[in-house]
Amino acid sequence: MAIASINPATGETVATFEAHDDAEIERRIAQSRAAFEQLRGTTYAQRAQWMIAAADLMEAEVEEAAAMMTIEMGKTLAQARAEVRKSANTMRFYAKHAEEYLTGRELDAAAVNASRAYQIFQPLGVVLAVMPWNYPIWQVIRFAAPAIMAGNTALLKHASNVPQAALYLDTIFERGGFPAGSFNSLLIGAAKVEGVLRDRRVVAATLTGSEPAGRSVASIAGSEVKHVVLELGGSDPFVVMPSADLDKAVATAVTSRTTNNGQACINAKRFIVHTDIYDAFVEKFTAAMSALVVGDPMADGTDVGPLATESGRRDLVELVEDALAKGAVATTGGTTPDGPGWFYPPTVITGVTKEMRLY
Repeated sequence: MAIASINPATGETVATFEAHDDAEIERRIAQSRAAFEQLRGTTYAQRAQWMIAAADLMEAEVEEAAAMMTIEMGKTLAQARAEVRKSANTMRFYAKHAEEYLTGRELDAAAVNASRAYQIFQPLGVVLAVMPWNYPIWQVIRFAAPAIMAGNTALLKHASNVPQAALYLDTIFERGGFPAGSFNSLLIGAAKVEGVLRDRRVVAATLTGSEPAGRSVASIAGSEVKHVVLELGGSDPFVVMPSADLDKAVATAVTSRTTNNGQACINAKRFIVHTDIYDAFVEKFTAAMSALVVGDPMADGTDVGPLATESGRRDLVELVEDALAKGAVATTGGTTPDGPGWFYPPTVITGVTKEMRLY
């Protein structure tokens, strides 16, 4: 099975990669386990030195890494650069603070009716991360930096539409000086995740993604009695009351709804506006959303690029059409543009009812 990197601004395939076969999966898991045996014996100071070196490499490569993300999943180049720099800063943060956070400490023995009580932290082993495409580098680094600084090693199953990001991350820690296998990417489909997670050498997992994916990973980890951390989707409300500064509320609403082309877990998903200011808010919000520049995400003046996947745009079109067919009104947007790529205009829908599809 080939894994493809497709430019969402054009719909063209940029590159294809063969998925790792069982032999390569085994090699990488074994290498990660061997690296853990080596890494757990190193000091925080040594790991910090390597982590800072890896962060320096990433920051030096900001233009190449940012362009790769923009071409692969469509975020604007400015936001891609910011993501790379944020990731490098996160690596430096944990390099600086990991020892402070993870050094054992004495506890109040009397509180637990003991002669002595203390807390210690020890690395677990190989941790599997199942990560999404919307922040191809940041989502991975915010897991990997603290996990590796703690002495663990990491396996990454990245989203299948961002294989170039996965391969870039596959090298960054080793290039910084960490033992080979401290971080390994697995180019595999979703069907292969269960086998990796059930492997006895993999001791824990973390997932950022959809609720169905979370249920699947949680059930497998639970059946194996392995630690698991999940960050699943949501539908954050943006509530506007009469006491709000309306212009500031509108500006914040636009940013919150459209950051990362509207594809972030912390985007405002629905707007609840007090009746006393409803008309004024809708008018200002519609005008601000209409003024956004939709286009080539590589161009400096672009506010909103394409959706990351063709299926994502198809789902969005179906939701909007369902709402409009059942009486909702689009005060701006609401139509699929002609031309290549998976673009969709910023759209404001009013008059939403419970009869309309939510997803």
